[in-house]
Amino acid sequence: MHLGMRWALGGLTALMLSSTAMAESITVYTAYEEDEAAAFLEEAKKALPDVDVNLLRLSTGDLAARIIAEKANPQHDVLWGFAVTSMVNPQILEGLEAYKPEGLDAIPARFRDPDGKWFAVTGYMAALCVNNERLKDKGLKMPTSWADLTDPSFKGEVVMPNPASSGTGYIQIDSLLQMMGEEKGWAFLDKLDKNVAQYIKSGSRPCNAASAGEYTVGASFGLRAVKNIEEGYPITLVVPSEGAGNELEANGLVAASKNKDAAKRFLDWTVSKEAANAYFSWKAIVTVPGGTMPERFTKAGLPEDVSQVLFPVDFKAAAEDRTRIIQTWQEKYER
Repeated sequence: MHLGMRWALGGLTALMLSSTAMAESITVYTAYEEDEAAAFLEEAKKALPDVDVNLLRLSTGDLAARIIAEKANPQHDVLWGFAVTSMVNPQILEGLEAYKPEGLDAIPARFRDPDGKWFAVTGYMAALCVNNERLKDKGLKMPTSWADLTDPSFKGEVVMPNPASSGTGYIQIDSLLQMMGEEKGWAFLDKLDKNVAQYIKSGSRPCNAASAGEYTVGASFGLRAVKNIEEGYPITLVVPSEGAGNELEANGLVAASKNKDAAKRFLDWTVSKEAANAYFSWKAIVTVPGGTMPERFTKAGLPEDVSQVLFPVDFKAAAEDRTRIIQTWQEKYER
């Protein structure tokens, strides 16, 4: 979906632009969901009232294709909230310029490009949604790990995202292969597959299916579980003890930008405490220090410091291996 917007959506625009006649203007490309982007930009405007942002929001795959198609003549100044596994594509990375926003050193090195071309401020993590009522009815033991889901007692009780269509599904599969090594990883997935009732073309729907009591366990992502718990569904959020696969959402400065001063000010804001608090309304992973995780997240089962449970994904390898891994997965398990 193409959203050409200045700072925010709908009725907020006129209010926010009433005094921007002399504003500097930048174009930002993002893969954040439109409601997330609108909320974040509303906060950014408070800090940067004289910067006029035109935003294009597309899904990760569509945005990557557009950036590559425009690489001879980029139409944007900033890339914001973009999956690191896509950011590291050489055709995209070569269009970025190293930039170090004020305060960047406070973000752990594992969330930054060694060459300074990108830094990740948010992300999402794999998690299991376990239906408490169905678990009890079936006489099953609460799983705490991926390994627990290979027990024969869970046969037909597990649903997972299809990694060919779901980014969440891919990070789950790829992180297991990375943590175990491919030979042992594929052998593990063979065992897990025996218990999987179906693979669903969505990262959130496995959690929704478990929440509705259709299955006992839905492999999904952390914030989907939090939201379903808040809505009253009888589920438990489980972070697999092996470590949670994760995808990071990163920012970068476009080398060809003609508006670099304003672009840099925007990127500076993205690592501010105010930005961190805005992110925490929507994201399980916030790498910027200074923000406060909402109590509703921890009450639902997310650890206060999610960095302690994240598997250290090699994002470059995840990107390079994606086609091969998905093809192998489809040959083995797709049904």
